[in-house]
Amino acid sequence: MSPLIRFALLRWRLLTGSLILAAVLIGTPPPAMAEYGDIVINNYSDAAGMRPAVFPHWFHRIRFRCKVCHADLGFKFKAGGDHINMLKIIDGEYCGACHNGNIAWSVENCDLCHSGKPGTPTQVHESTLQQLVTPPPKTAPAKK
Repeated sequence: MSPLIRFALLRWRLLTGSLILAAVLIGTPPPAMAEYGDIVINNYSDAAGMRPAVFPHWFHRIRFRCKVCHADLGFKFKAGGDHINMLKIIDGEYCGACHNGNIAWSVENCDLCHSGKPGTPTQVHESTLQQLVTPPPKTAPAKK
């Protein structure tokens, strides 16, 4: 793993840990957080009175090849393309293949996944980093 990726992960872990610690001390749930490429999953959450799930795509992608989820587990390459619900996850489908309490945390930790803002539609999250990049200057059309 490159030093830049290690630094970014360390920074992210420190930020996340600080926010969670602050939320525990204050007694409120942590704010919704997402990174570029994260996927908001809200096919059924709003109707069930839950916050939408935020799938940290990049966090998983740096650990696994695409085929692990998109071929072996059957996830489609489109946000909202799968009809994921908690019964399927509990039965070991989709996220439940790993989030079973053995490989990764299990479904009892609802707030770890269901952290999106209520009402957010299923979509790929657009990063605020895109707003920090200065667009290239507009050039005048070439004269003929």
